[in-house]
Amino acid sequence: MAHRISRHGDSRSFPDGDPFLETGGGDAAVVHVLIGSEAGAALDPSDPARVVLVELDHECLGAHTGEDAGREGGRVLGFARYRNGDDPPSNLIELVRQPETDPDAIDLARAVFEDAGFEVALCSDQAGRIIDRLVRPKYNSALRFLDEGLATAESMDLTCRLGLSYPDGPIERVERGGLARHHDVTRALFEIYGTPGFAPARRSVVAAMRRDREGA
Repeated sequence: MAHRISRHGDSRSFPDGDPFLETGGGDAAVVHVLIGSEAGAALDPSDPARVVLVELDHECLGAHTGEDAGREGGRVLGFARYRNGDDPPSNLIELVRQPETDPDAIDLARAVFEDAGFEVALCSDQAGRIIDRLVRPKYNSALRFLDEGLATAESMDLTCRLGLSYPDGPIERVERGGLARHHDVTRALFEIYGTPGFAPARRSVVAAMRRDREGA
């Protein structure tokens, strides 16, 4: 699929050296992929590409395109490559559509990533998309269980690995990904949805406070 890539700040989905950055062609490409932390700010309504893809963090695509009472959508889609904190990015792309997104635009966007060897999951324009909305409450619960003395970190992790065949447990995964990063994501989701499961657990709040103090 003919596409081009433009970079606007650091990218969580495609960090320096990622092979995907070497793909793409010239300005006449069918699909324009905007990557980086400022990708949304770089979105240009006059972009000549048939499809425009915007890298997201945990925000909604509508924050960059605007919304229209459920009639929003067109040729602009969002995307994020799932990544557990500072771990290397996974092979999964969450592709974000709006209610009236052009079906042909979805097919072209999917083709760009699938041709590059990624698995693509199509999701609606919800903050946190699919994975973060599923896993963040589980991480918060495990952190609260640890605080309440219901189980040790080692016991919870071992139970998930042996009993559920998970590759790792919730505590080791969220700590490896970064408790401060977990705080930032889950706090943003809590502000949007107000669901108690998204309320940042104490240990993540502490980690974020320490990060902010040390970075000041």
